[in-house]
Amino acid sequence: MRKIREALRLSCEGMSTRQAAASLSIGGTTLREYLYRAKEAGLSWPLPADLSDSDLEKLLYPIRDKDDTKPIPLPDWPYVHTELRRKGVTLMLLWQEYREAHPDGYGYSRYCELYSRWEGKLRPVMRQRYAGGETLFVDYAGKTVDVACPETGALREAQIFVATLGASSYSFVEATWTQSLPDWIGSHTRALAFLGGVPGMIVPDNLKSGVTKACFYDPVINRTYGDMAAHYDTAVVPARPRKPRDKAKVETAVQLAERWILAKLRNHQFFSLDELNAAIRPLQDQLNSKVTRHLGASRRSLFERLDKPALKPLPKEPYVYAEWKKCRAGLDYHIDIDHHYYSVPHQLLRQDLWVRITVRTIEIFHKGQRVAAHTRSSGNRQHTTLHEHMPPNHRFRSGWTPEALREKAARIGPHVEVFVDVVMRKRTHPEQGYRTCMGVLRLAKSFGADRLDAACERALAINAHSYTSVHSILRTGLDRQRRENPTDGPTITHPNIRGSQYFH
Repeated sequence: MRKIREALRLSCEGMSTRQAAASLSIGGTTLREYLYRAKEAGLSWPLPADLSDSDLEKLLYPIRDKDDTKPIPLPDWPYVHTELRRKGVTLMLLWQEYREAHPDGYGYSRYCELYSRWEGKLRPVMRQRYAGGETLFVDYAGKTVDVACPETGALREAQIFVATLGASSYSFVEATWTQSLPDWIGSHTRALAFLGGVPGMIVPDNLKSGVTKACFYDPVINRTYGDMAAHYDTAVVPARPRKPRDKAKVETAVQLAERWILAKLRNHQFFSLDELNAAIRPLQDQLNSKVTRHLGASRRSLFERLDKPALKPLPKEPYVYAEWKKCRAGLDYHIDIDHHYYSVPHQLLRQDLWVRITVRTIEIFHKGQRVAAHTRSSGNRQHTTLHEHMPPNHRFRSGWTPEALREKAARIGPHVEVFVDVVMRKRTHPEQGYRTCMGVLRLAKSFGADRLDAACERALAINAHSYTSVHSILRTGLDRQRRENPTDGPTITHPNIRGSQYFH
């Protein structure tokens, strides 16, 4: 349903079927079916705000009786091939004539695919032409720049990100530490801010940070990357694997950046990333202001004339980097994000959830609907729990209540009872200490009630309020040792040890 919503948005923006299908990692036929079903259901973009994914699915895919399949007539491919050589004749025209003769025949995309298979020949390389503000190509340069640590002198390689517009070849060059997802998204955000607008689509290479699965026909876009594209109201259309001509503009821009920027900085020593980017900026401006011989104009002037007027405006706020993680809630109705536990409604136990993680917030989604939101906390193995997420009786397993745990602990020993009470009082909600308490109580079966009571006494004395500490005390036999009083004197006597008389 998320892809169907995105398909309606991109089609409403006027994007072609092929580009929208590539951006959504689906086939063109599938995209057309989505749009056809939406039209039949009377839906258009924007969709009603209260329309859930379940309701949208019922509208688009009602239960219908299956019709009997009929054989589809095959076009006369030799005739098609001959007619295409005539001036002004296109596959679209021939397909329309075919459908007039056979209304139940193949659709246009299938018609073209079957003709390509029948033809079985490689087409010559076509010169690409790009409209103003239509396409932004992005890639990393193969060459890196060494940056020295000012304290140790150790060298670290900085990656070079390059973005260029299709119509004007106006370029943006930036150094980042890595090619990881945060740096990849950050470079895109700064590149769009540099351009002062948003292109119709972004064409990246099949970098793992941006494209989760590189495929000739069905690439899978990283969800964070797709989230960024939706924020800027653009689309991501990856280049085909092992097809550098799909992004020839940025391949040329990378070559120019290496020759006119990185080559000029080859004898400079940099001690920080900011220092390197400060040296890149004036050389980048020189490259964009340089008049090209084959066009007789600079990239900057072409940008002002072709691309800038056609770019869509930037959103009011820049994209806030967010990662997506798929997870499930445990029996305690919490999910683990970077070693901190956040609650979800207890009805969602063992359900597939998507979590949107930013620097400050944790948002949890179920079937496209946000079900919980938390302020992000540090990875301290603690819990962030909302009252409304708990079941009415505040328990998630039968028999696990604070009163029941205290009764079981009292039957084992007084120090065990105090230990259990302290553990539950130290938590924001007693339920967060259930597992620790149950684990400690079960130790009585292995080590006996007396030893467990002595171990809890020792653990309370040293402020060790965890299952691991109590188990360690029992396992090493510390519960059987007499705790020494520090004022009783040294426990070891030896002629070389000076007594208290030495200092008087």
